[in-house]
Amino acid sequence: MGSELKRRIVSAAVLAVVVLYATWMGGFAFRLVAALIALLVYYEWSTITRLGERDFKSNAFGWLIVGLIAFNIVLGADEFLVPLLGGGVITAVLLALLRTGGTWWLPGGMLYAGLSGISMAAIRGDNQAGLIATLFIFAVVWGTDILAYFFGRAIGGPKLAPRISPGKTWSGAIGGALAGIAAACALTAAVFAHFALWTVLIALLLSVASQVGDLFESFIKRRFGVKDSSRLIPGHGGVMDRVDGLVFACFAAFLLTLVHAALTGHLDETVAAYLFGL
Repeated sequence: MGSELKRRIVSAAVLAVVVLYATWMGGFAFRLVAALIALLVYYEWSTITRLGERDFKSNAFGWLIVGLIAFNIVLGADEFLVPLLGGGVITAVLLALLRTGGTWWLPGGMLYAGLSGISMAAIRGDNQAGLIATLFIFAVVWGTDILAYFFGRAIGGPKLAPRISPGKTWSGAIGGALAGIAAACALTAAVFAHFALWTVLIALLLSVASQVGDLFESFIKRRFGVKDSSRLIPGHGGVMDRVDGLVFACFAAFLLTLVHAALTGHLDETVAAYLFGL
C-alpha cells in the first residue's frame, strides 16, 4: 500500500469519525461543524477564484457576512441566518453591478458557503428526527459517490459531461443514483420498518443534486485551472472536494422544504418532517 493511499485512508477515517460523532451528538457539536464547513468553503472558493486579488474590500465584505453567518450558526440564532445571507448576497450583487471590476464570483461564493452551513444546521436540528434526516442524506450522497466510481470504472461508456469532468460516465451516474436510492431505502426501512415511493423519489432527487454539486465544483476548478480546491485534507485535496455533493443535496432538501412549507402554509415544518412526513 502506497504512502499516498495510506494518507487518504487515514484522512477519510478521521473525517468520518468526526462528522458522524458530531451528527450523533447534534446541538453545539454539529453546529460547530456546519459553521466550520461554511468558513472553509468560502476560504477555498475565494482562493480558487482569486477574489482577494480582484477586489480586497469586496472579499473582506464576503468574509464578514460568512463569518457572521458561521457565528450565528454556532449560537443557534437561526432567525438571523437567512436575512444575513439574503442581505449579504443582494449587496454583493449590487457591488458586482455598480463597481468597476466587480465580480459575480463574490455573491456566488457567499451564497454557496453560507447556504452550506445554514442548510446542514437546519437539517440536523436538535432532535432525533433531524439525526435521521441527516443520516438519510449521508446515505444517499455516500452511496452515490462510492458506487458511481465503481460502476463507471467497471462499465464505462458515454461520458456524462466531458467538457467539465472527463472521468464521469452515464453508467457511473445511473449506478450511483441506484446505489444512493438503495442506501436511503435501507436506512428508512431499518428505522421505520418500511419505506414508500416517496422515499425513492426523494432519494433520487437528492442523488441527482449530489452529482450536480460534484459537476459544479469540477466546473469551478476547470474554469480557474486548479486540480484541488486546497490541500487542507491530506490525500484528498480540500473541503469543497469532499463536500461538494453533500452540500448540494442539503441545498435541495432545505430549499424543497422551504417551498413546500410556503405552499402549504406549514411555515414551521422541518426538513425531517418533509422527508419522512413526521
